[in-house]
Amino acid sequence: MGRRNENSTTVGGMIERCAQELERGGVYCGHGTDNVIDEAASLVCAVAGLEHAAAASDPQAFYARALTKDVAVAIDAMLRQRIEQRLPLPYLLKEAWFAGLSFYVDERVLVPRSPFAELIAAQFEPWLDPPSVRRILDIGTGSGCIAIALAQAFPGSQVVAVDLMPDALDVARINVARHGVEDCVELVQSDLFDQVAGTFDLIVSNPPYVPEGELDELPPEYSHEPNVALLSGADGLDSSRRILQDAARYLTDDGVLAIEVGDRAVRLDAAFSRLGFIWLEFESGGEGVALLSAAQLRAEF
Repeated sequence: MGRRNENSTTVGGMIERCAQELERGGVYCGHGTDNVIDEAASLVCAVAGLEHAAAASDPQAFYARALTKDVAVAIDAMLRQRIEQRLPLPYLLKEAWFAGLSFYVDERVLVPRSPFAELIAAQFEPWLDPPSVRRILDIGTGSGCIAIALAQAFPGSQVVAVDLMPDALDVARINVARHGVEDCVELVQSDLFDQVAGTFDLIVSNPPYVPEGELDELPPEYSHEPNVALLSGADGLDSSRRILQDAARYLTDDGVLAIEVGDRAVRLDAAFSRLGFIWLEFESGGEGVALLSAAQLRAEF
């Protein structure tokens, strides 16, 4: 690692030094942060047991706070792992944040980073009437973050969260228990709709959408995430096609499908141009999320 700044025994100094090392190490920031300063702050505060949000009330005192030698050594060790192994920081911390909630994560699941959080906070208005939402389906739940956030955003609803991989569902169980939503979130092993029954007022999915030939082009951090949660056929749209073709049968008459396909949006829109996707814009960033009504889907399929 680089030479330690003389002020790196303070919170602010350590954040500055870690940011410099992350920049020098060429890490990719895209699993919870989008720049090395925020990445460094997340790392330092997590290891030191500090809430970074506390800096807002008295920044000078927060960043001048002294770090013990043991904490500084632990920060250095995690920083070294982050740079040398290119592990996403949430995997090192065993924690990721989504929709204002903390979730356990490890390499069995994707790191949460979906713009769905903004839609969930708004209870999908104006496309849904929140009090009328009784059943919700989350396809490809992974860590369970979307399903759990939905359960909290729609009190009284029942959420069915499905995933193909037993390992992912094991992680989701940890998070369901952590947030105390066992009574309203049901975890089901299923290949998309295969083990699903009944109809839903809302179906959400962040399916795999990376083309198989493009995985090697992604930053090394992505190599630690499960391939099955990233890859979806030659053009990245195999899972999305299946969801679009089958969703109408599982939606109530006023139901809505929300699907996230990231940078595959243009390709998906072209492949199903008659559907009339509603592509959403987000104040807090993110792209490639579309809404479709049950009526739109039934007219096509």
